[in-house]
Amino acid sequence: MRRVSVLLMSGLILFVAALSTVTAGAQSRGAAPAAAAAIKNPVATSATSVTAGAAAYKKYCSFCHGATAKGNGPLAPKDSMPPDLTDAKWEHGSTDGDIFTLISNGGGATSKMIAFKTKMPEQDIWHIVNFLRSLGPKAAVR
Repeated sequence: MRRVSVLLMSGLILFVAALSTVTAGAQSRGAAPAAAAAIKNPVATSATSVTAGAAAYKKYCSFCHGATAKGNGPLAPKDSMPPDLTDAKWEHGSTDGDIFTLISNGGGATSKMIAFKTKMPEQDIWHIVNFLRSLGPKAAVR
């Protein structure tokens, strides 16, 4: 009986260690991996894509980032300070792949931004990337 208890306890310890490793990785979900910058946008920038991106932005993003993407959304979590998406400053990378990865995976442990990869189709995320590119003075780093 003692041997079974020791085996069960050892298994439980290994399980908790593995779980904490997975959780630690999830906490850095917003950190753009180096590979994210290399991801190419499969959706060509067009008026149709930008219009679709504007509609998806309004549905999923405007509550926090604001109707004009200035970071002043009416339902942003308290003290979250969503960034102005029309300026030239990008905190989490500026390539289309970086932006896609951030929207997909969320903003990370220190951010209130949630992951959208299970909440909207991948193509809508790419449309949002194209829409965001249409808003501000940012150079189109693709």
